[in-house]
Amino acid sequence: MDVCTYADIGPLVQQKADPHMAEDPQVMNVVRQLDEACREIGFFYVKGHGVSPHLLEQVLDMGYKFFALPEEDKLQIAMSSDTGFRGYQKLGQNITKGQPDLHEAIDYFRELENQKLSTRKENPLMGSNQWPNEPSGFRPLIEEYVNVMTDLGEAIIQGIALALSGKKDAFGGKRAGDPFWILRVIGYPPMKKSDFEVGCGDHTDYGLLTLVNQDPTIPALQVKNNEGNWIWAKPIPGTFVVNIGDMLKIWTNGLYQSTLHRVMNDDSKYRVSVPFFYEPNFDALVEPLEICEQQTGSAVPRFTPVVYGDHVIGKVLTNFG
Repeated sequence: MDVCTYADIGPLVQQKADPHMAEDPQVMNVVRQLDEACREIGFFYVKGHGVSPHLLEQVLDMGYKFFALPEEDKLQIAMSSDTGFRGYQKLGQNITKGQPDLHEAIDYFRELENQKLSTRKENPLMGSNQWPNEPSGFRPLIEEYVNVMTDLGEAIIQGIALALSGKKDAFGGKRAGDPFWILRVIGYPPMKKSDFEVGCGDHTDYGLLTLVNQDPTIPALQVKNNEGNWIWAKPIPGTFVVNIGDMLKIWTNGLYQSTLHRVMNDDSKYRVSVPFFYEPNFDALVEPLEICEQQTGSAVPRFTPVVYGDHVIGKVLTNFG
Protein backbone atom coordinates (compact mmCIF):
# COMPACT_ATOMS: atom_id res chain seq x y z
CA MET A 1 0.00 0.00 0.00
CA ASP A 2 1.24 3.51 -0.81
CA VAL A 3 0.49 6.84 0.83
CA CYS A 4 -2.53 7.83 -1.24
CA THR A 5 -4.23 10.84 0.36
CA TYR A 6 -4.11 13.49 -2.33
CA ALA A 7 -5.43 17.06 -2.00
CA ASP A 8 -5.79 19.72 -4.67
CA ILE A 9 -5.22 22.83 -2.56
CA GLY A 10 -5.71 25.29 -5.44
CA PRO A 11 -8.79 26.98 -3.92
CA LEU A 12 -7.00 27.40 -0.58
CA VAL A 13 -3.91 28.94 -2.18
CA GLN A 14 -5.92 31.23 -4.44
CA GLN A 15 -8.04 32.63 -1.59
CA LYS A 16 -5.32 32.76 1.04
CA ALA A 17 -5.68 36.54 1.47
CA ASP A 18 -9.51 36.53 1.56
CA PRO A 19 -10.81 37.03 5.12
CA HIS A 20 -14.04 35.30 4.07
CA MET A 21 -12.41 32.22 2.54
CA ALA A 22 -14.27 29.93 4.96
CA GLU A 23 -17.51 30.82 3.18
CA ASP A 24 -16.29 29.24 -0.07
CA PRO A 25 -17.46 25.61 -0.54
CA GLN A 26 -14.38 24.72 -2.60
CA VAL A 27 -12.05 25.99 0.13
CA MET A 28 -13.92 24.04 2.78
CA ASN A 29 -13.73 20.91 0.66
CA VAL A 30 -9.94 21.27 0.72
CA VAL A 31 -10.07 21.88 4.47
CA ARG A 32 -11.95 18.61 4.97
CA GLN A 33 -9.38 16.75 2.90
CA LEU A 34 -6.50 18.18 4.94
CA ASP A 35 -8.23 17.35 8.21
CA GLU A 36 -8.85 13.76 7.15
CA ALA A 37 -5.25 13.31 6.03
CA CYS A 38 -3.83 14.73 9.26
CA ARG A 39 -6.10 12.60 11.44
CA GLU A 40 -5.55 9.33 9.57
CA ILE A 41 -1.84 9.21 8.75
CA GLY A 42 -0.17 12.63 8.96
CA PHE A 43 1.26 12.36 5.43
CA PHE A 44 -0.39 13.50 2.23
CA TYR A 45 0.34 14.79 -1.28
CA VAL A 46 -0.69 18.26 -2.46
CA LYS A 47 -1.15 19.54 -5.99
CA GLY A 48 -2.57 22.86 -7.15
CA HIS A 49 0.01 24.52 -4.90
CA GLY A 50 0.97 27.19 -7.44
CA VAL A 51 4.73 26.57 -7.28
CA SER A 52 6.23 26.56 -10.75
CA PRO A 53 7.29 23.08 -11.97
CA HIS A 54 10.35 24.78 -13.44
CA LEU A 55 11.31 26.14 -10.01
CA LEU A 56 10.92 22.68 -8.44
CA GLU A 57 13.19 21.20 -11.11
CA GLN A 58 15.74 24.00 -10.80
CA VAL A 59 16.08 23.52 -7.04
CA LEU A 60 16.62 19.76 -7.39
CA ASP A 61 19.08 20.29 -10.24
CA MET A 62 21.05 22.79 -8.17
CA GLY A 63 21.35 20.15 -5.46
CA TYR A 64 22.68 17.59 -7.94
CA LYS A 65 25.25 20.07 -9.22
CA PHE A 66 26.46 20.96 -5.72
CA PHE A 67 26.82 17.37 -4.50
CA ALA A 68 28.76 16.47 -7.67
CA LEU A 69 31.51 18.91 -6.64
CA PRO A 70 34.77 17.62 -5.09
CA GLU A 71 34.49 17.29 -1.32
CA GLU A 72 37.08 20.00 -0.70
CA ASP A 73 34.84 22.46 -2.57
CA LYS A 74 31.78 21.44 -0.58
CA LEU A 75 33.69 21.82 2.67
CA GLN A 76 34.20 25.51 1.88
CA ILE A 77 30.79 25.96 3.54
CA ALA A 78 31.20 23.30 6.23
CA MET A 79 28.70 23.29 9.08
CA SER A 80 30.01 24.02 12.57
CA SER A 81 28.87 25.51 15.85
CA ASP A 82 30.50 28.77 14.71
CA THR A 83 28.08 28.99 11.77
CA GLY A 84 25.02 28.37 13.94
CA PHE A 85 24.91 24.80 12.57
CA ARG A 86 24.29 26.10 9.06
CA GLY A 87 26.14 24.76 6.04
CA TYR A 88 27.40 21.52 4.54
CA GLN A 89 27.53 18.23 6.41
CA LYS A 90 29.40 15.20 5.12
CA LEU A 91 28.11 11.65 4.73
CA GLY A 92 27.46 10.14 8.14
CA GLN A 93 27.61 13.44 10.00
CA ASN A 94 23.85 13.50 10.57
CA ILE A 95 22.85 11.16 13.39
CA THR A 96 19.40 9.63 13.87
CA LYS A 97 18.79 7.68 17.07
CA GLY A 98 22.52 7.24 17.57
CA GLN A 99 23.21 5.91 14.07
CA PRO A 100 24.92 7.80 11.21
CA ASP A 101 22.83 8.43 8.12
CA LEU A 102 23.86 7.83 4.51
CA HIS A 103 23.30 11.33 3.27
CA GLU A 104 25.07 14.63 2.82
CA ALA A 105 23.27 17.94 3.06
CA ILE A 106 23.32 21.71 3.23
CA ASP A 107 21.25 23.14 6.08
CA TYR A 108 19.68 26.60 6.01
CA PHE A 109 17.77 28.24 8.87
CA ARG A 110 16.00 31.53 9.06
CA GLU A 111 18.59 33.99 10.36
CA LEU A 112 17.79 35.22 13.85
CA GLU A 113 18.20 38.48 15.69
CA ASN A 114 17.80 38.89 19.44
CA GLN A 115 15.53 35.86 19.87
CA LYS A 116 14.58 35.25 23.48
CA LEU A 117 14.44 31.76 24.94
CA SER A 118 12.77 30.66 28.12
CA THR A 119 15.43 28.21 29.29
CA ARG A 120 18.67 29.25 27.54
CA LYS A 121 20.79 32.33 28.00
CA GLU A 122 22.46 31.92 24.63
CA ASN A 123 21.09 30.77 21.29
CA PRO A 124 23.49 28.41 19.48
CA LEU A 125 21.50 28.81 16.26
CA MET A 126 22.55 32.43 15.89
CA GLY A 127 24.63 32.70 12.72
CA SER A 128 24.63 33.38 9.00
CA ASN A 129 23.67 30.97 6.25
CA GLN A 130 26.58 29.59 4.22
CA TRP A 131 26.37 30.00 0.43
CA PRO A 132 28.57 28.15 -2.08
CA ASN A 133 30.30 29.97 -4.93
CA GLU A 134 29.42 27.07 -7.21
CA PRO A 135 27.11 26.17 -8.80
CA SER A 136 26.39 29.62 -10.16
CA GLY A 137 23.09 31.17 -9.07
CA PHE A 138 22.68 28.93 -6.02
CA ARG A 139 21.87 31.63 -3.46
CA PRO A 140 19.24 33.65 -5.39
CA LEU A 141 17.45 30.48 -6.43
CA ILE A 142 17.25 29.09 -2.89
CA GLU A 143 16.18 32.45 -1.48
CA GLU A 144 13.41 32.68 -4.08
CA TYR A 145 12.34 29.15 -3.20
CA VAL A 146 12.24 29.92 0.54
CA ASN A 147 9.94 32.90 -0.08
CA VAL A 148 7.59 30.84 -2.24
CA MET A 149 7.52 27.96 0.22
CA THR A 150 6.88 30.23 3.20
CA ASP A 151 3.77 31.54 1.46
CA LEU A 152 2.66 28.00 0.63
CA GLY A 153 3.22 26.80 4.19
CA GLU A 154 1.09 29.67 5.47
CA ALA A 155 -1.74 28.72 3.11
CA ILE A 156 -1.74 25.10 4.24
CA ILE A 157 -1.60 25.99 7.93
CA GLN A 158 -4.56 28.32 7.39
CA GLY A 159 -6.50 25.37 6.00
CA ILE A 160 -5.55 23.26 9.01
CA ALA A 161 -6.56 26.11 11.33
CA LEU A 162 -9.99 26.23 9.65
CA ALA A 163 -10.33 22.48 10.13
CA LEU A 164 -9.52 22.66 13.83
CA SER A 165 -11.13 25.91 14.93
CA GLY A 166 -13.08 27.46 12.07
CA LYS A 167 -10.70 30.45 12.13
CA LYS A 168 -8.00 30.83 9.46
CA ASP A 169 -5.67 32.75 11.78
CA ALA A 170 -5.69 30.30 14.69
CA PHE A 171 -1.97 29.70 14.13
CA GLY A 172 -1.17 33.34 13.42
CA GLY A 173 0.03 35.91 15.89
CA LYS A 174 2.15 34.49 18.71
CA ARG A 175 1.93 30.93 17.38
CA ALA A 176 3.15 31.04 13.78
CA GLY A 177 2.52 34.58 12.60
CA ASP A 178 6.28 35.12 12.33
CA PRO A 179 7.36 31.62 11.33
CA PHE A 180 10.80 30.17 11.66
CA TRP A 181 11.86 28.00 8.74
CA ILE A 182 14.46 25.37 7.92
CA LEU A 183 15.47 24.19 4.45
CA ARG A 184 17.69 21.19 3.75
CA VAL A 185 19.17 20.25 0.38
CA ILE A 186 19.91 16.54 0.85
CA GLY A 187 21.84 14.08 -1.29
CA TYR A 188 21.37 10.32 -0.86
CA PRO A 189 23.89 7.98 -2.50
CA PRO A 190 22.65 4.48 -3.32
CA MET A 191 22.59 2.27 -0.24
CA LYS A 192 23.90 -0.72 -2.14
CA LYS A 193 27.54 -1.57 -1.34
CA SER A 194 27.44 0.80 1.62
CA ASP A 195 28.24 0.19 5.27
CA PHE A 196 25.37 2.49 6.26
CA GLU A 197 22.05 0.92 7.22
CA VAL A 198 19.73 3.69 6.07
CA GLY A 199 19.70 6.98 4.18
CA CYS A 200 17.93 8.63 7.11
CA GLY A 201 16.72 6.68 10.12
CA ASP A 202 13.12 6.59 11.29
CA HIS A 203 12.05 9.82 12.98
CA THR A 204 9.29 12.38 13.27
CA ASP A 205 9.82 16.00 12.27
CA TYR A 206 10.06 18.43 15.15
CA GLY A 207 8.19 21.44 13.85
CA LEU A 208 4.86 22.33 12.30
CA LEU A 209 4.71 21.27 8.62
CA THR A 210 7.24 19.70 6.24
CA LEU A 211 6.89 20.07 2.46
CA VAL A 212 9.13 17.72 0.49
CA ASN A 213 10.28 18.33 -3.07
CA GLN A 214 11.75 14.95 -4.04
CA ASP A 215 13.33 13.56 -7.20
CA PRO A 216 10.30 12.41 -9.24
CA THR A 217 12.12 9.31 -10.56
CA ILE A 218 13.47 7.61 -7.41
CA PRO A 219 11.21 6.21 -4.64
CA ALA A 220 13.00 6.37 -1.30
CA LEU A 221 10.73 7.96 1.31
CA GLN A 222 8.86 5.50 3.54
CA VAL A 223 6.12 6.15 6.11
CA LYS A 224 4.95 3.92 8.96
CA ASN A 225 1.17 3.58 8.81
CA ASN A 226 -1.31 3.01 11.62
CA GLU A 227 -0.89 -0.76 11.29
CA GLY A 228 2.85 -0.43 11.91
CA ASN A 229 3.86 -1.21 8.32
CA TRP A 230 6.35 0.75 6.25
CA ILE A 231 4.74 2.06 3.07
CA TRP A 232 6.26 4.00 0.18
CA ALA A 233 5.57 7.71 -0.32
CA LYS A 234 6.38 7.36 -4.00
CA PRO A 235 7.13 10.60 -5.83
CA ILE A 236 4.31 12.03 -7.91
CA PRO A 237 5.58 14.66 -10.37
CA GLY A 238 4.33 18.18 -9.64
CA THR A 239 3.32 17.46 -6.05
CA PHE A 240 4.76 17.94 -2.59
CA VAL A 241 4.66 15.30 0.08
CA VAL A 242 3.51 17.07 3.26
CA ASN A 243 3.77 15.74 6.78
CA ILE A 244 2.97 17.20 10.17
CA GLY A 245 5.51 17.69 12.91
CA ASP A 246 5.67 17.34 16.68
CA MET A 247 4.59 20.92 17.41
CA LEU A 248 1.31 20.43 15.54
CA LYS A 249 0.80 17.18 17.44
CA ILE A 250 1.11 19.11 20.71
CA TRP A 251 -1.12 21.99 19.60
CA THR A 252 -3.83 19.51 18.56
CA ASN A 253 -3.44 17.53 21.81
CA GLY A 254 -2.68 14.42 19.76
CA LEU A 255 -5.65 14.79 17.42
CA TYR A 256 -3.05 14.96 14.63
CA GLN A 257 -0.06 12.64 14.93
CA SER A 258 3.44 13.27 13.62
CA THR A 259 4.25 10.13 11.67
CA LEU A 260 7.44 8.08 11.69
CA HIS A 261 9.25 8.12 8.35
CA ARG A 262 12.64 7.19 6.95
CA VAL A 263 14.61 7.28 3.70
CA MET A 264 15.86 4.12 1.96
CA ASN A 265 17.54 4.82 -1.37
CA ASP A 266 18.02 1.29 -2.69
CA ASP A 267 18.04 2.57 -6.27
CA SER A 268 21.26 2.50 -8.28
CA LYS A 269 21.19 6.28 -8.75
CA TYR A 270 22.05 9.21 -6.51
CA ARG A 271 18.93 10.96 -5.18
CA VAL A 272 18.29 14.58 -4.16
CA SER A 273 15.45 15.75 -1.92
CA VAL A 274 14.69 19.26 -0.66
CA PRO A 275 12.44 19.37 2.41
CA PHE A 276 11.17 22.75 3.61
CA PHE A 277 10.13 22.99 7.25
CA TYR A 278 7.47 25.60 8.03
CA GLU A 279 7.73 26.20 11.75
CA PRO A 280 6.16 28.13 14.65
CA ASN A 281 7.50 31.47 15.80
CA PHE A 282 10.92 30.76 17.30
CA ASP A 283 9.78 31.89 20.78
CA ALA A 284 6.26 30.45 20.56
CA LEU A 285 4.93 28.59 23.59
CA VAL A 286 3.41 25.41 22.18
CA GLU A 287 0.68 23.85 24.30
CA PRO A 288 -2.58 22.05 23.50
CA LEU A 289 -5.31 24.31 22.17
CA GLU A 290 -8.43 24.29 24.30
CA ILE A 291 -10.64 23.45 21.33
CA CYS A 292 -8.46 20.42 20.57
CA GLU A 293 -8.61 19.26 24.18
CA GLN A 294 -12.39 19.32 23.80
CA GLN A 295 -12.27 17.36 20.53
CA THR A 296 -10.00 14.70 22.02
CA GLY A 297 -12.20 14.40 25.10
CA SER A 298 -9.21 14.98 27.35
CA ALA A 299 -9.86 16.33 30.85
CA VAL A 300 -6.27 17.56 31.02
CA PRO A 301 -3.71 18.38 28.32
CA ARG A 302 -1.83 15.30 27.07
CA PHE A 303 1.41 17.20 26.49
CA THR A 304 3.64 19.49 28.51
CA PRO A 305 4.06 22.98 27.03
CA VAL A 306 7.33 23.59 25.20
CA VAL A 307 8.98 26.67 23.71
CA TYR A 308 9.63 25.86 20.07
CA GLY A 309 13.07 27.49 20.02
CA ASP A 310 14.22 25.43 22.99
CA HIS A 311 12.88 22.29 21.34
CA VAL A 312 14.59 22.84 17.99
CA ILE A 313 17.89 23.77 19.64
CA GLY A 314 17.83 20.54 21.63
CA LYS A 315 17.20 18.56 18.47
CA VAL A 316 19.96 20.25 16.49
CA LEU A 317 22.54 19.84 19.25
CA THR A 318 21.95 16.08 19.40
CA ASN A 319 21.62 15.54 15.64
CA PHE A 320 25.23 15.70 14.51
CA GLY A 321 28.16 13.45 15.21
